[in-house]
Amino acid sequence: MTSEFSRAEAVRDAATAGIPAALADLGALVRIPSIAFPGFDHAEVQRSAEAVEALAEGIGVFDSVRIADAAIPGTDERGMPAVLATRAARNGRPTILLYAHHDVQPVGDIGLWDTPPFEPTVRHGRLYGRGAADDKAGVMAHIGALRALKEALGADFDLGVALFVEGEEEAASRSFSQFLTDHADALRADVIVVADSGNWDAKTPGLTVSLRGNARFTLRVRTLEHASHSGMFGGAVPDAMMATITLLSTLWDADGVVAVEGMTARDAATPEYSEETLRDEAGLPAGTTPIGRDSILSRIWNKPSITVTGIDAPSVVNASNTLSPEISVVISARVAPGQAAREAYDAIERHLRAHAPFGAELEFADVDFGDGFLVDTSGWAVAAVREAFEEGYGVPSVDVGVGGSIPFIADLVREFPSAQILVTGVEDPHARAHSPNESLHLETFRNALVSEALLLEKLDART
Repeated sequence: MTSEFSRAEAVRDAATAGIPAALADLGALVRIPSIAFPGFDHAEVQRSAEAVEALAEGIGVFDSVRIADAAIPGTDERGMPAVLATRAARNGRPTILLYAHHDVQPVGDIGLWDTPPFEPTVRHGRLYGRGAADDKAGVMAHIGALRALKEALGADFDLGVALFVEGEEEAASRSFSQFLTDHADALRADVIVVADSGNWDAKTPGLTVSLRGNARFTLRVRTLEHASHSGMFGGAVPDAMMATITLLSTLWDADGVVAVEGMTARDAATPEYSEETLRDEAGLPAGTTPIGRDSILSRIWNKPSITVTGIDAPSVVNASNTLSPEISVVISARVAPGQAAREAYDAIERHLRAHAPFGAELEFADVDFGDGFLVDTSGWAVAAVREAFEEGYGVPSVDVGVGGSIPFIADLVREFPSAQILVTGVEDPHARAHSPNESLHLETFRNALVSEALLLEKLDART
């Protein structure tokens, strides 16, 4: 009989040997511009789903592999295509659900990219391209780990597996909750791995144990019935830009701390993290000072933030001597773990209405919520993934919080309350997900894939 040690070594060897093929398949996925946002060619999202479906089918371990979608609640639309593959557990073994997404962010300003965003390019140990890290590398970590398990143990291993590769995570996962309801039996699992987060650094694995929630909305500020000459009426008539700037400035205090009554913070310890590290990872120039108070990581992980992410106003090239009648801005708030996103949004709306200057009219639209997440780290699956991380990376993992949000995890908790959820990732702090020159650190990817393969082996051996 194969010993536990030799099983694990065989899986490790198979995972390591499979890295070149996994990277080649990742490059092929990156070449597909699978942007699920409105206004983009959704045939490319379908093409991406078909490519992932073929990869899953090619492993040869699933009872069923198919492309599926779900209705978007409250509309007549359907969501983007996802890939769903399943195999039943045998001999009392657990079932693991592996999640990732194959859609990507738009490229933004193409002039800021050093190489074409959909032409995978390797430079200095990194693979550049849109989706190379977020989250097609997550897809390939799952595929590669399953390939290694089959290579080492054969196709008749006992672990149950559900693979769910979503097609609209970057576009707000509008059909996600309905997809979970429609396919609850196929997706039900003892352990859920969400491969869509980051690591402590390029060499140290991170297990994400807290995520901030988010509240995003569009605010329209109106002060005039129509545009007027700024020389004729300026100084007596408040224009919408003036009102908007005045209003937005009330959201923060002089240190840049959120000044909205009713938005809460979480009291939790954080690891050491220097200002120098922040400057390096965030691209903060020497002349710019950080905002906030207390430890840097507490500001990012445990406290709320408010960011203006977009604005509709006359552009510089179209500027004229005119008082603007209305201005629209998009506000993205990050909500401390433990506070409901709806509660935080209500606090922001109350604040803005109470501080609207000069009788400005406010209109709120396109409101979107996502609750944060706190992991119960006492479960056996957490212990198993920590062991797998240390074996795969060669160093102990770090429990990390993430300032960003993965709102659909709240849906997973609601639909599968007994499942243990592990939030992992293939990104390092320099991945620049969502930004120009997004990239994947190749050694981090290698270690992440090997670690996941070792986790699968541990679960397959669990009785």
